[in-house]
Amino acid sequence: MARRGRFMKALKISVVTPSFNSENTIRESIESVLAQSYKNWEHLVIDGGSKDSTLSILQKYQHLIWISEKDEGHYHAMNKGIAKATGDLIVILNSDDCFRPEAFQAVVNAFQQRESWDALFGDAIYVDADNREIYRRQEAIYDYNVLRFALDYICHHTLFVRREVYARIEGYRHKDFLNSADFEFKLRLGKTGCKVGHVSKFLVNYRYHSFGQSADLRVTRNMAKECVIIRREYGNPGGSLGKCLQIIFKAKRQMQKLFMLGKCDLVTGSWKLRPHMRKKTAFSSNSGVDKLSN
Repeated sequence: MARRGRFMKALKISVVTPSFNSENTIRESIESVLAQSYKNWEHLVIDGGSKDSTLSILQKYQHLIWISEKDEGHYHAMNKGIAKATGDLIVILNSDDCFRPEAFQAVVNAFQQRESWDALFGDAIYVDADNREIYRRQEAIYDYNVLRFALDYICHHTLFVRREVYARIEGYRHKDFLNSADFEFKLRLGKTGCKVGHVSKFLVNYRYHSFGQSADLRVTRNMAKECVIIRREYGNPGGSLGKCLQIIFKAKRQMQKLFMLGKCDLVTGSWKLRPHMRKKTAFSSNSGVDKLSN
């Protein structure tokens, strides 16, 4: 009964935004939080010591809780923000992505209707630098085995996690992974028995652009290398057996979509994103991500 009572209150959302030299996009990210109709939230920006005009932008928003100091990269910044957060739910919003209208209300409604959930994720719309739609990713369900044997299909910035879960299973392994610590965390949710739900609503515009990491092929190659290490840690055998399991669980994901959504993916998201990928984008990093080898 105590848990039910806690859910009847207006849940507070903590938005944690890691940033570094984000002058081109962070204003839109901040405004997307301000535009939410659900108002019980706080927005923490953890800046890594930006040298551009990011700080002058942050200074114009009196509601922000922000710091700017050297850190060990964006996952370290996420951990620092989580430690400072006071909300019931915590979500990470990158400084180049934006929440869509009514995202917070949809999340709160879902948590209040499903008291057992420890976290939830939603759907995302991939957009370009000018916010033109590239494609829409809709998912059906959290499946631990699909994640560890097939692919990471959960957009991190749609993942809302109870603060008590971070306290119990800890945050992101920023010292181990430059680009895929969020993938390891999503797997840890499943391995530790957390109940992760899905809300069938587009929560975020996920931007692919020339100033971001997502469109940089150096980053995606390093993510692939790190994901191999992470999957092995979580029981993926790799090799021929791993390839067979990948095919099986990719098919399982599509069957889940067909059964729950009435449709499946005829063209992969990676194929749709190919025209937007670049050998090297113009982002900067204080942890050396932008110095990855070609």
